[in-house]
Amino acid sequence: MTWLRQARMIVFAAGLVALGVFVTVASATNSWGGYHWARTTPQFTLKLGGNLSTNAWKFHLAQASQDWNSPPTGSTPLLTAVVAGQSNRNCSAVAGTTQVCNGRYGNNGWLGMATIYITGGVHITKGSAKMNDTYFNLSTYNNPNERQHVVCQEIAHTFGLDHQSENGSSQDTCMDYFSNTGANAGSTLSTKPNQHDFDELNIVYGHLDSTTTVASTTSSSAGAEVDDNNDDPNNWGLLVSQSANGRSSTYERSNRDGSKTVTHVYWTIEAVANCGLCDHRYGGGR
Repeated sequence: MTWLRQARMIVFAAGLVALGVFVTVASATNSWGGYHWARTTPQFTLKLGGNLSTNAWKFHLAQASQDWNSPPTGSTPLLTAVVAGQSNRNCSAVAGTTQVCNGRYGNNGWLGMATIYITGGVHITKGSAKMNDTYFNLSTYNNPNERQHVVCQEIAHTFGLDHQSENGSSQDTCMDYFSNTGANAGSTLSTKPNQHDFDELNIVYGHLDSTTTVASTTSSSAGAEVDDNNDDPNNWGLLVSQSANGRSSTYERSNRDGSKTVTHVYWTIEAVANCGLCDHRYGGGR
């Protein structure tokens, strides 16, 4: 009967392991609307086009890419590779990629912005992530930890990830709304992803698609597509959600071809100070 007891113990242990994995993965809850890149392989590489004008931003993007490629445990279905940018100042999206940009976008109230383009209801076809140097050049935001937090978060929105928390507390992930400013300027909390984020990616990308919307890492693109001017807030569409403290807003625009454009905006502290529930795009930079 020894072999039978051993077999039962193996089955029991395997069940505990499977249960543990299930509990860990099922606890992840920060998918952004189920949006994801269509792909035909269990693991794929998303190109991040680096349209960045300073060495500081180039360093932060490289660090964010490395962090998103390095789960604390297990594996990730989505790898990133920083490549030469293919966009313009407005950060026009390029099919199959995420274009990452910085610039003086004006005293408009937003610190960071991520836009994804959706077909078939959930499939991301292209994305862009922008950091507004109009504010990052100010003493409030001009520190490496706040820059790292924001670029890490904005590119991850284009993966299909949402926030873990929006109340300002630190979950020690760049997908929360802890602010690395003021007394927290020297803190490295919330500057990179945590295990919860990778658990969510494994859920979001836990299936294969029959086609892919991801550009090949070995082929070159034709360049930036027609600029739809997402610098103009009137082009963002309808405000569909906003965090209680007002720092996070999501907008959706339906396009004539049946596709959808979804924009996530990270507002400055100043922009939300007077009215957390307002649509801040009409409130200026304050």
